[in-house]
Amino acid sequence: MSRTSRIAVVGSANVDLTTFNDRFPRGGETIFGESFDIGFGGKGANQAVAAKFCGADVSMVARVGNDLFGPSTVENFRNLGIDAEHVRIVEGVSSGVAPIFVDTATGQNRILVVPGANNRVLPADVDEAAPMLKQADCIVLQFEIPLETVYYTVRFANENGIRCILNPAPGQPVDMSQVRDLDYFVPNETEAEAVTGIEVGSVDDAKRCAEKLLEAGIRRVIITLGSMGSLVAGSEGMEHVPAFEVEAVDTTGAGDAFIGSFAVFLG
Repeated sequence: MSRTSRIAVVGSANVDLTTFNDRFPRGGETIFGESFDIGFGGKGANQAVAAKFCGADVSMVARVGNDLFGPSTVENFRNLGIDAEHVRIVEGVSSGVAPIFVDTATGQNRILVVPGANNRVLPADVDEAAPMLKQADCIVLQFEIPLETVYYTVRFANENGIRCILNPAPGQPVDMSQVRDLDYFVPNETEAEAVTGIEVGSVDDAKRCAEKLLEAGIRRVIITLGSMGSLVAGSEGMEHVPAFEVEAVDTTGAGDAFIGSFAVFLG
């Protein structure tokens, strides 16, 4: 009999400020945009919402600022049915924000993230949420909170026998000794390159990159490759999984939807 997956996300909560236009401005150029939207985002929050939409019981560990966006972010989690007991408002800092620029002609985007209160998600917050986290089938992490907290949570998951997924986004160098024995490491092409130094422009490149990550002690690697699909690698071998063909409208949050749904069905 199937049961409901229990997913805990330790990560970021941002407010997305999205501008749509058929081209990006050049340096020093001011142009009119087609439309503007404001909404809730952040990689951690996106992944939590994706998991909830796929039917999981989801809890979030996050921090928001004492500005206009903080209380509304907490309320949004609650309205979506996500446990926000461990989403706290931090005095004296802004909430995380992400100005996003979408090229409507191609669906591609450019994003600038200002972390704000996300930088206040600390190891002590993981300890505070420990009773909830120990009930999870899977803990999901990203790189929009301090690396110290990410590494601490990976160790916490390993010590307590909890499956853990790390999405190393935004891409940056990683102390691989801190993520040994991680269950799933799930970067996209640019994030994989930032971590390993291997440029990923093909499936063969992804295989070389995955080999390096497995040699570092990670149990399983999934490299998402956009229109080329994804590569899954582990001790059992490697397999390239082709993508479904779709017409891209806006790629914002696509990787987060992948991570959140993967966590649910894995659980």
